Amino acid sequence: MSAVEIVMEGPVSGDCLLSLQMSAGLNNFRPFEKQQQALAVICGFDAGRVYVARSEKEIVGYVTFHRPDEYSRWHRHPRVLELGGVEVSPGWRGRGVGSGLLLHIFNDDCWEDYIVISTEYFRHWDTAGTGLDIWGYRKMLDGFFGRAGFMPVSTNDPDILEHPANVLMARVGSGVGWDDVMDFEEIATGRI
Repeated sequence: MSAVEIVMEGPVSGDCLLSLQMSAGLNNFRPFEKQQQALAVICGFDAGRVYVARSEKEIVGYVTFHRPDEYSRWHRHPRVLELGGVEVSPGWRGRGVGSGLLLHIFNDDCWEDYIVISTEYFRHWDTAGTGLDIWGYRKMLDGFFGRAGFMPVSTNDPDILEHPANVLMARVGSGVGWDDVMDFEEIATGRI
């Protein structure tokens, strides 16, 4: 069997994204057709970015970024971007697609001026598809995000505290100043 080439690219435009075929397995958040439309909308957001992993014209994985929702505590910090979603089609898991995409993304120096957060809620995890229990899945996520420089962050965010497996992950870019890091920690713990 010959090796299949996976292309990692982005940020892609909405038009580019819609010109590709979405793998039917990319349905963790909504049916894959609707998810493709949602990704195209994110491409149009201010600071909205979508990166894709594709095999020929088929999207087999993606990662999204955007500014935090205006009602979120994180919106108060000008250097915070949210990693909104990561998904790899089940038939492509275990091949390094997700890790490769994350490493491709964070190899770009543009991220060094930001604190990128990811809120991980156990209710969104594909434990059935992976065969992992929630603690095994959490351990997998710690390693997955850790390879790109993310670390768990203490927070009093009620959505994170809802379940002990939930976690706030953050990657602090090398260009982020000490004052911005301290402000982030204050926001995370609810002191401001």
